[in-house]
Amino acid sequence: MNPRHILLAVLVAAIWGFNFVVLEMGLNEFPPILFSALRFLAAAVPAIFFVGRPSVAWKWVVAVGLVLGVAKFSFLFIGLDAGMPGGLSSLVLQSQVIFTAVFAAVVLRERPKPVQITGIALAVAGMGIIAWDYGLSSPLLGFVLVVAAAACWGVSNVLMRYARPADTLRFMVWVSAVAVLPLFALSALTEDMSAITRVDWAGVGAIGYVAWVSTLLGFGIWGFLLRRYESSVVAPFSLLVPVFGMFSAWAFLGEDLTALRAAAGGVVLLGLAIPQLVGRRAARTAVPPEPLVPAGR
Repeated sequence: MNPRHILLAVLVAAIWGFNFVVLEMGLNEFPPILFSALRFLAAAVPAIFFVGRPSVAWKWVVAVGLVLGVAKFSFLFIGLDAGMPGGLSSLVLQSQVIFTAVFAAVVLRERPKPVQITGIALAVAGMGIIAWDYGLSSPLLGFVLVVAAAACWGVSNVLMRYARPADTLRFMVWVSAVAVLPLFALSALTEDMSAITRVDWAGVGAIGYVAWVSTLLGFGIWGFLLRRYESSVVAPFSLLVPVFGMFSAWAFLGEDLTALRAAAGGVVLLGLAIPQLVGRRAARTAVPPEPLVPAGR
């Protein structure tokens, strides 16, 4: 990657990491499901009128919209509202890598390599330590809900492998549109929606950031990079998201980060990084195939 594109990848990681701080601010203004509904409404309108029709079958748009847009973000926002710290959530949510590997093995028959199994084992061990340490001082519900959000993210990753959208931004705009009505319906059934009538600039700013900066700008840049580089080159930058998330939560929200949680977080990141690093090294050292045409002809 050239230096400018590296900076873009780091910028997206920073945007998505800081997103967890903004989510906590937004949850001070709105109930969790209503906040999620407003986020997707703002992301879909008016963008839906400019991006064109999705380039994949509607069944994939609807499926990802329900799993990623409705289920994942409902679990995540309710988990944050239940007391799960935003910085820690940014780390735990990365366990989607584990769920993706497991679901891909079951559904797509992708056999994980030994290095992937090793990485998953390390990440699971780190997550277990975090769950134990977190459970000592806080209700475990928030942690469990964020893990459920990560599992939904894993399912949506498998669905997106089937869909293979050519334009990530266009796909995410339509996914956002699919999620709007179910989320508003869930909010109407389970929450007090009167917060809409009391919205202030903090609430508007939170919706604007998570919809336009995190969703549209973030996925727009990410899709731009994925169109120019292999996913194995771009994907490792997502490991910076919890780094920015935990630092932002410490800096702006004053979240306590115990030494044990920090160490366990390092174990999780190591487990997620090992398959990426080993895979890239193997690709660089692979012996090229014999040319079909003899050299010099």
